[in-house]
Amino acid sequence: MILALIYGSLLSFVFSGLVLANPVLLPTKDWELSLIESQLQDESLLNDRPQLINAIDHSLSFLAKPSSQKFYPIGDISHDRMVRSLTRFRQLLVTAKTTAEFKQKVLQEFVFYQSIGHDQQGNVLFTGYYEPVFQASRIKTDRFRYPLYRLPQDLSQWQKPHPTRKELETTKKLKGLELVWLADPMEAFLVHIQGSARLRLPDNKIMTVGYAGKTDRVYTSIGKELVKDGKLKLEEVTLPVVLDYFQKHPQELFTYLYRNESFVFFKETEGRPATGSIGVPVTAGRTIATDKSLMPPGGIALITTSLPFFPMAARCPSIDRWDGLC
Repeated sequence: MILALIYGSLLSFVFSGLVLANPVLLPTKDWELSLIESQLQDESLLNDRPQLINAIDHSLSFLAKPSSQKFYPIGDISHDRMVRSLTRFRQLLVTAKTTAEFKQKVLQEFVFYQSIGHDQQGNVLFTGYYEPVFQASRIKTDRFRYPLYRLPQDLSQWQKPHPTRKELETTKKLKGLELVWLADPMEAFLVHIQGSARLRLPDNKIMTVGYAGKTDRVYTSIGKELVKDGKLKLEEVTLPVVLDYFQKHPQELFTYLYRNESFVFFKETEGRPATGSIGVPVTAGRTIATDKSLMPPGGIALITTSLPFFPMAARCPSIDRWDGLC
């Protein structure tokens, strides 16, 4: 479930949509109101003020850019309302002396909007983003043979549609733009999917890379392609399952990698945090990706989902319910 917070009209704690508005409380079911109140009473909320404030500051920096106004209005949520909502929520985080005081102010001043969800009933599909860590080399070797590429300076002048992934990886069009080399083509592909990575070099130093741009080709999920071909069932598709499939069928790997014709370019980020789709750093445990046509970008969301936790020395994760602000 995702609830968005707007000042006077929308409230939410994961950074994607919080606003001030005339008080019109949309979630009216008793269990929804009880859930909101219980989440606002969580003592860990104010204990994590620095992370929340950091995330709000990033959102405000995005909204300060003139380009952010093109995403608004969304329904009756204006750009100005979103800015005022974030500003007021930040003030409450800074000034509230107790969780009870914070809860009272939020309930008085903000209204919650519930996402319609993928089933029209408010249930939302959550997927995870992570920053993979792989072995890599700045130079090509017998072991490290699969490159990530820098952004071509003339990309804007390329004829459209742009070349496919297969065309770029099997011709010399990108020769000289190699940024770093990985040991496994699937690892290089996963960096394309995630958009950033931490790479351990042979001297044990860490190199960080991040998104620099992409071609105009449409992204295609190789997991869905495996399902379409009857190789996997939809309900069993996870990253470990897909990786296991290609471990057992390595001859099929490039066939499926090339079905994703989209291609991503990278830059060295010197240890800076990964950036999200609105161009500001993501905050671990606080940033979510949403549909900008439905959720106000840069706002706050209050979410309820389950997260995997890996206990020390455990190979399999436990699944714990998680309620929080993003």
